[in-house]
Amino acid sequence: MKELLMGNEAIARGVVEAGVKVVTAYPGTPSSEIPMTISKIAKKYGIYFEWSTNEKVAYEVAFAGAVTGLRSMVTMKHVGLNVAADVFMASAFVGVDGGFVVVSADDPSLHSSQNEQDNRHYARLANIPCIEPVSPQEAKDFTIKAFDISEKYNIPVMLRTTTRVNHTRGDVEIGDILTLERTPKFEKNVKRFVTVPSNARGLRTKLLEKMEGVDIDLDVTEGDGSLGIIASGIAYNYVKEAVSILGMEAEIYKLAVTHPLSEKVTTFLKRHTEVVVVEELEPVIETEVRAIAQKEGIPVKIYGKEFIPRAFELNTTRVTNAFKKYKGLPEEVVKDLPIPVRPPVLCPGCAHRATFYAMKKAAPKGVYPSDIGCYTLGVVPPISAVDTCLCMGASIGFSCGLSEFISEKIICSIGDSTFMHTGLPALVDAVYNQHKFVVVILDNETTAMTGHQPHPGTGVTGMGVKVPKVYPEKIAEAMGVHTDVIDPHDVENAVKVMKEAVNADELRVVIARRKCIFLEGAERGEPFYVSDECTGCEVCINQLGCPAIDFVDGKAFINELCYGCGVCAQICPASAIEVGS
Repeated sequence: MKELLMGNEAIARGVVEAGVKVVTAYPGTPSSEIPMTISKIAKKYGIYFEWSTNEKVAYEVAFAGAVTGLRSMVTMKHVGLNVAADVFMASAFVGVDGGFVVVSADDPSLHSSQNEQDNRHYARLANIPCIEPVSPQEAKDFTIKAFDISEKYNIPVMLRTTTRVNHTRGDVEIGDILTLERTPKFEKNVKRFVTVPSNARGLRTKLLEKMEGVDIDLDVTEGDGSLGIIASGIAYNYVKEAVSILGMEAEIYKLAVTHPLSEKVTTFLKRHTEVVVVEELEPVIETEVRAIAQKEGIPVKIYGKEFIPRAFELNTTRVTNAFKKYKGLPEEVVKDLPIPVRPPVLCPGCAHRATFYAMKKAAPKGVYPSDIGCYTLGVVPPISAVDTCLCMGASIGFSCGLSEFISEKIICSIGDSTFMHTGLPALVDAVYNQHKFVVVILDNETTAMTGHQPHPGTGVTGMGVKVPKVYPEKIAEAMGVHTDVIDPHDVENAVKVMKEAVNADELRVVIARRKCIFLEGAERGEPFYVSDECTGCEVCINQLGCPAIDFVDGKAFINELCYGCGVCAQICPASAIEVGS
């Protein structure tokens, strides 16, 4: 039987078929649909699932499952592995008992990320196997295979995907579900689990010995010709199309295992006088292939990034042009279609808009460090209340430093989920080192940007179990920080509290709490309209930038997108915005 599945859904199906019993994650595009799918079926298949506070904790929880003999998976986007890197490296030394798969979903072209990085480097850094699917079918099949590899060599395995593989849909053959009757057990072994230097030296040697013996047979070749092409991941699909378009005669090597490289690569190089390596982002494979050719004394010319772009996603046109350049043919000039620009904006009725308004009223000439979340859209004019966005939790840490070096008032903004993720240590630093600035926690009671996943402040777990909420104000108060909680839609009070915080000359925390409008139970008010009293001053549109406000014939007009938040009515100097239709 076949089903039409997204790549991420196919990975989730692979989890089920492989008999996995532990899945953990912190949400992040393009990986989010894997754990979201698992969360819906976890109870049915006896899987322990959790949304963890961050990727490091998620990794540690899943790794604990793996060392007790249970097949376990942790999923994250590429930058999530930066957060988990410490335990990631240690886990390779310690090894696993049950299969352990780390899904790293890279995001070439930065569709929803602050940077572009190639996490194949991480597999090499930790010295663990890395496999890359090219389709939803392979996403499922390689997930299962990854667990087998992990258990065979007692080592974590990276399943490295990219956005196009994660979000592509395709027919997937549904297989049988493996039943594994295992009782989790932790066997004490100080020399293995306590990675002090005297033990870690031996673990390092064992890891190298393991990897020397790794032999994974997933690579395939097709076609025939004097030219050899090595491709991995989604780039393989583009290579096939480009070769067909240009009528090229070439033997294509589909590299599924990108670390360690198979002995087949050496044999492939010996068959050709010229080889082109096609891979997205960094020249990882190209570098290793060149090293193999040099070491083995193979007289083959190897080409790669001199023709294949290093930055951003590949596609059929880019790869076709690369081959044209290699062959000395004129490249096709592709012009972008004249598609209207549609910049992302905060939703109509979003409480973050009112929070930013209050922040700017309190400190019009202030500096506004921010963070990763929906509220990052506060950078878009006319709100313009985001001056920095570096990585998860950086708003507070950056403000700690900035407050020591500049005289301007500093109001940083961070979301509730991001605060739990990596904001806490920075707030501790601010208290400890007596930094003076304002931390605004935009609490919409969810992890909205990635699909409304729960977090410790929501009172529900990834398994749907109701638990006590972790309130950020209680955390801040326990640190001795003066903390206020406001409803941002009460504009007058919000501005008043913000001004008090800014002028306090000490560290302050303000919790701006209002439920995301897309959550069940979120309050929706009556729509508003603009009366004849409108003077056309444009304060509403210029201060808020709400998509529900238009200007027609020099007058404000509220369209059908109005959510009834009433913020525009509260700031209108002519009192021309009223409830009704």
